Amino acid sequence: MRILHFADLHIGVENFARPATEEDLEALPAYFLTPPGHDRTYYRGASTRLLDFLSALDTLVHTAVEEGADLVVFAGDAYRSRNPDQTHQREFARRIAHLVSHNIPVVLVAGNHDLPRTAFRASALEIFPTLNIQNVFVSERAEVLKVCTRSGPVQILTVPWIRPHLLLERQESQGKSLEALRQLAEERLTARVHALAQRLDTSVPAILVGHFTAYGAQTGTEQSMLLGNDHVLPLSSILLPGLDYLALGHVHRHQCLGDSPPVVYAGSLQRVDFSEEKDRKGFVVIEVDPSRPAGQRARWTFREVPARPFQTVEVRVGPEDDPTTQTLNALRRYHLQGAIVRLILHMPQALAGRWDERAVRQALEPASCVVVQRDYIDRGAVLSARAIDQRTPPQDALRRFLEQESIPEAVRQRALALGQEALARAQAQAEGEA
Repeated sequence: MRILHFADLHIGVENFARPATEEDLEALPAYFLTPPGHDRTYYRGASTRLLDFLSALDTLVHTAVEEGADLVVFAGDAYRSRNPDQTHQREFARRIAHLVSHNIPVVLVAGNHDLPRTAFRASALEIFPTLNIQNVFVSERAEVLKVCTRSGPVQILTVPWIRPHLLLERQESQGKSLEALRQLAEERLTARVHALAQRLDTSVPAILVGHFTAYGAQTGTEQSMLLGNDHVLPLSSILLPGLDYLALGHVHRHQCLGDSPPVVYAGSLQRVDFSEEKDRKGFVVIEVDPSRPAGQRARWTFREVPARPFQTVEVRVGPEDDPTTQTLNALRRYHLQGAIVRLILHMPQALAGRWDERAVRQALEPASCVVVQRDYIDRGAVLSARAIDQRTPPQDALRRFLEQESIPEAVRQRALALGQEALARAQAQAEGEA
């Protein structure tokens, strides 16, 4: 039995985007999915970043079809926003429909970006069960799904993003701090997962598909993109008898936290920003042998996708140097074709007038997008006008500011998390007053 595992698609991330040209469309893979009756010119003028994320998803879809996958499992966060626009929903749905049209069932487990803030609103994934799409299974609460594939049945124990109001009675929430509520919700969820695991049939392969942070995982951009409060579960609470593989999402960096059974974060399919510059992006191919004992049935490999490269070029200019020459010499050392480039220029402010931006921009023409950050070493860091303006979302502005500061990565991520918490509180207050 062959199962593909992916997560954290985040369609709708538009940073470093520009309208797609004919050259961009020609560079799309041959298997890029277009609407019936249209070719890829249909996407002329679309966001290049939207095409990046769709191309990565198409690599997975193409692999599933060509290599005869029996099942595809998605561990949460289909979109960047809880309220994705219609274009993003259409493109995601088209690719899910393509999988099921080839008799490949799909399990979609909700992540924090898929779920509404309030209980009565529809989720971003709810359209599939509403339309009764066959062989698409959407899970927004912890449960066990039994999926029949062409290679036999498989059990899916789902652990979607934790929503405390579904786990706690209203009276239990009164008078408790956010931290106390978080801990109580995690305890309730753990108990729920343990109870579900006891119902598993050990003669049938079983996979846990979840969206949360596990203790020991190396986190990154997902903390700055967080919608809601993060929840961290110990591995001991999810390493349960009868499970053959744990397919996790929420953490953007691909990593394995255990081998018996495998505990694997697929990671995101595309780079979101420069904090993921060196991360490999892709999905996981799981080979399951139902004849082996429970807990020993799964073997996996990571399949890398051709994600958009991010490249930081840092140039340090001394008082006696020519800033343009130094910059051009530095750029020649990197492969910039199609990359999103961040040029960080450290130089005395007195040399700013001698820096030929036109010549530098010409050298950067092969890049897909360029962000220039000038650090005047005798005056402190200054954000480029191109890096931030009044239309920049607050969290993105904070992230870009911190990226140019010489501070430890742990401090940067903590600052981003605190900024997100402050924005969430402000948003909750605004909604309460509306």
